[in-house]
Amino acid sequence: MIYIIISLFSVFMGLSVHVFKWYFLISGYNTMPKEQKKNVDTKGLGRLMGIYGYANGAVFLVLGVLELLGKKQPMLPALIFFAVSTIYLLIKAQKYDGNVHKKGGKMLKRQGQNPTVSVVVTIVTIIFVAVLMLFSAQATKATFLDEGVKIHGMYGDVYTWESIDEIELIEKLPTIERRTNGSAVGSFLKGHFRTTEMGSVKLFVDTKIPPFIFLKTQEDIIIFNMRTPEETQNVFEEILKRSR
Repeated sequence: MIYIIISLFSVFMGLSVHVFKWYFLISGYNTMPKEQKKNVDTKGLGRLMGIYGYANGAVFLVLGVLELLGKKQPMLPALIFFAVSTIYLLIKAQKYDGNVHKKGGKMLKRQGQNPTVSVVVTIVTIIFVAVLMLFSAQATKATFLDEGVKIHGMYGDVYTWESIDEIELIEKLPTIERRTNGSAVGSFLKGHFRTTEMGSVKLFVDTKIPPFIFLKTQEDIIIFNMRTPEETQNVFEEILKRSR
């Protein structure tokens, strides 16, 4: 469902600027003085942003439809397309700003502003966010060590065998009230969450693939699952055997 929402939002933003001409939505343009706004090719910029919104909307729509059909696809291709298209948009958009470029394409210098630095900073931020989303959407990986079970990745830790007080295989997650320090990308939840029944818990789950392994240690409650129900069952049995 998250893919469909992103798709609709992307298309709506594209239509808003391209068709409805809501140029006030363009970052930077709405805060320009009137004299500088006259130097911006809003028609060309609106068309560019429209194409950007439609293209990203189409990519996420395909993922959403496949998800509804039960054919789960990795998010990586969509994230790569989003990052590349955003970088292209940021670079290409400067062409339509007459305050930055002359008609011949030569960049102008504006006092107190450095467009190149702004673009680089924005690009780095986008790539950083995309990488975080990519790692957040990866299946949980767990390995068995002599001292305990290790959950890999962001928010992961080693939980020693002697620290495990309870272990259970559950079919349903507790009611999640809010995310306190974690990530939620589609059905992937990782990090610290507040729940109604159990209070604060650490989740490493794909909510669409039950069952889930419930671990209660001396300090934390951890709930996680693996890529498939069979793998989750195998990990549960191994932890149960080693923690006795």
